Amino acid sequence: MHHRQPTRFFCLVTAVTLVTGSAFGATQKKTKRRHTTAATAQPHATAAAHHPVSHLSKLPKRRYINNPWTSPTFADSTIGDSVDGEDLEVRRAAVQALGPYNGTVVVADPNTGRLLSVVNQKLAFHSGFQPCSTIKVVAALAGLSEDLIGQNTLLRIGRRQTIDLTQALAKSNNAYFSAVGFKLGYDRIVHYAQLFGLGEKAGLDLDGEESGTLASAPPGDGVGMMTSFGEGIYMTPLELAGVMMSVANGGTLYYLQHPKTEDEIAQFVPRVKRQLDIQQWLPVIKPGMMGAVEYGTARRANYNPDEPIFGKTGTCTDGRTPTHLGWFGSYNEVGANKLVVVVLLTGGHPVNGPVASGIAGAVYRNLSSVNYFAKTRPISPVALVSTESCCR
Repeated sequence: MHHRQPTRFFCLVTAVTLVTGSAFGATQKKTKRRHTTAATAQPHATAAAHHPVSHLSKLPKRRYINNPWTSPTFADSTIGDSVDGEDLEVRRAAVQALGPYNGTVVVADPNTGRLLSVVNQKLAFHSGFQPCSTIKVVAALAGLSEDLIGQNTLLRIGRRQTIDLTQALAKSNNAYFSAVGFKLGYDRIVHYAQLFGLGEKAGLDLDGEESGTLASAPPGDGVGMMTSFGEGIYMTPLELAGVMMSVANGGTLYYLQHPKTEDEIAQFVPRVKRQLDIQQWLPVIKPGMMGAVEYGTARRANYNPDEPIFGKTGTCTDGRTPTHLGWFGSYNEVGANKLVVVVLLTGGHPVNGPVASGIAGAVYRNLSSVNYFAKTRPISPVALVSTESCCR
């Protein structure tokens, strides 16, 4: 008995030591992974990354990963905006719809080129972000114009699956538009992007506006990435508004104008940048743009058959900034009234095209709730004559 007790004691101590050591090792490994996540989730806080581990464990890790309003940081998206010449009813609807998100909302009249409201003008006038999948509208019209695709053209997107243009737009299918890009080639992609105003200023005498840019050579991943993700292209929200206006009005690309006073509104005259020969193709792409809202990537806009919305979402990470992006370019049709609404959101991964479409949908609903679309928007006699003469 005297020999067995030390043996049992030794075994017990050994077992406790092994279990404790094993548990400690597991905790160390898990803690290390957690600290690594916290450090990598804060790309702008390099000083904090060199703090002792005890300090890192106290940092609010999830905020940097999931907060959609941290980069770039604009505490209030309306600060610094010039609003004296804006349609204040439209502005209220846009500000309310955007809420706390870091982003911009551009609302324009597609029949004149007037910017009715621009929320967060410092972001809207920025030098550009990757357009993500919104570029697919331009790619579709380019492919149609070059007779490379038609509404019922089926392109293979897998070993046993094909898809047509309407479904590709509604579901934002990358494989379909990558194939369109390869058919077009780099030169024609750039040509049509320039026709639609990308790579140049969209506005006329807009203070602080910068233009987007177009790739000077095909991207390393191939031209298909240009027409599916917009790689190599940097587009401003104003440029996307110009594209959507030309689709909404039948092919007139207006200079965007942002009146600053009541006198400028009274003397407003539309200015045409160029006429686009796209009218015959618009009935071909509209089912896909409506499908995006009805059953596709823009369902959060909330489809209403009595007040249809046509649009295209975009979601990607902008490689130059870098920041996650959520785009939605759209227009509506309510009787004879139309508006273009463009939303760009920047920030973390919760920011995406579907979220942006929900904000745009809220803009339309806010305006509908005050019977905005039942009203006739005032237009000066000079503008009326100018519009009729330029667009016949």
